[in-house]
Amino acid sequence: MEFSAETWELLASAGTEVGYGAGESILRQGDPPTHVSVLLSGRVKVLTGSADGTVLLLAVRGPGELLGSMGVIGRHGRSASVVALEPCVTRVLGADRFRALIREHGLEEALLRRTMRRILEGEAWRAELAALPAGPRVARALERLAAPGADGLPEVCLDQTEIGQAVGLSRSMVAAALARFRKLGLVRTERRKIVIPDLPGLRTLAGSGQASI
Repeated sequence: MEFSAETWELLASAGTEVGYGAGESILRQGDPPTHVSVLLSGRVKVLTGSADGTVLLLAVRGPGELLGSMGVIGRHGRSASVVALEPCVTRVLGADRFRALIREHGLEEALLRRTMRRILEGEAWRAELAALPAGPRVARALERLAAPGADGLPEVCLDQTEIGQAVGLSRSMVAAALARFRKLGLVRTERRKIVIPDLPGLRTLAGSGQASI
């Protein structure tokens, strides 16, 4: 994390608290960059859509994320949509207020590093997936998107369609891969949740690149 705890506290305390329910839009692709949101609690998904209707799930983010800063700094329309996966609490700062804080506290370089890291992560992820067959794609997506669950096991709180959006596969292809993972004891599927009881095994399988997975 490029920002210190003190910086996050500064940004959060300067904003107005806004809550969102699961499924609600926090930011919409194409909207003007009127504000940024500091995510205090809950998890969100970041999506981008193309002219042909294709939707790509770029990431799942959790508390401590700064949402919408790229548009505010670049003064261009939102490049992606952000939707709450579960109840979320944010602190919202107007664009002018955010830019003033960044200048006043000399945070331009830290913000640029953070933005570039996100861009490079996305490019590396898409390049990696382009060379993989379906099974390893899904395995790597699960590994990348997993977060600790209430029982301590890694879990992915997405459905099969959303996972398909993350890896460029149909829902049926994701379902087939998950069925194989279940037979191997690597995952356990629940409603809108995939629990990973054997993360090392999934990681080994993800790195194999074998089309027969």
